[in-house]
Amino acid sequence: MPRFLNRDLVAVAAALVVPLAVAAMILPFRAGFSNTNTALVLVVIVVAVAAAGNRVAGALAAVSAAVWFDFFFTQPYQRFTITKAADIQTAVLLLVVGLVTSQLAAWARRLKVIAITDADYLSRVHGIAALAQTARSPSTVINQVQDQLTELLHLRGCRFEYGTLLGHPPRLEQDGTVTVNRRHWDVERRGLPDREIELRAFGNGHFYGRFMLQPTPGTVPPLQARLVAVTMADQVGHTLDIAAAAHGGRR
Repeated sequence: MPRFLNRDLVAVAAALVVPLAVAAMILPFRAGFSNTNTALVLVVIVVAVAAAGNRVAGALAAVSAAVWFDFFFTQPYQRFTITKAADIQTAVLLLVVGLVTSQLAAWARRLKVIAITDADYLSRVHGIAALAQTARSPSTVINQVQDQLTELLHLRGCRFEYGTLLGHPPRLEQDGTVTVNRRHWDVERRGLPDREIELRAFGNGHFYGRFMLQPTPGTVPPLQARLVAVTMADQVGHTLDIAAAAHGGRR
């Protein structure tokens, strides 16, 4: 998280500084450089800032570009005043196009992050499924899933309990939601409960045990991550069911 936060802060700083710097670079060539071309150059800068940062950075870059376009390239120069109708139109278009394209660029960045994240989730599920096919003991799969759950959900710890259910801890349900005392818990708004959470492992309709998740306070694992966690627990249940059948009985 700090890495992305720093990246966004740098992008916000760039949104305020870079349009001014580019405008200053173009300024000596103002006489031979049309305002339309200047506006296009500034739009490119806005898109670059938005793609590197976020929507806030993109919007700030669009406003900054429009302000310095007005100050340096419309008459009267070095004043925040525009007298020509064509320059007013160009400045307004620069602002609008800059805002729209910055939002599109930030949206494209978001889609890229989601795609990368989804690929990571798929890789995790595939890895556990492959391990379940080759592992000599269910405990190998369980240990690997414990490690995966700890990383995936940013847990302080995770353990697996075999056998009968004890107590009524919060539960991570099959649909990725969390319930506390049989009531829905708003994970997106409140984060995970600051108590151990059970994630049950079933195989072929039989209960074999549960993972006891120890959340890190303040973490908010996305729904996709929670669904991946449920899928991994189901894989453990399936593995235990196969092992039980191979030994002539089920728990």
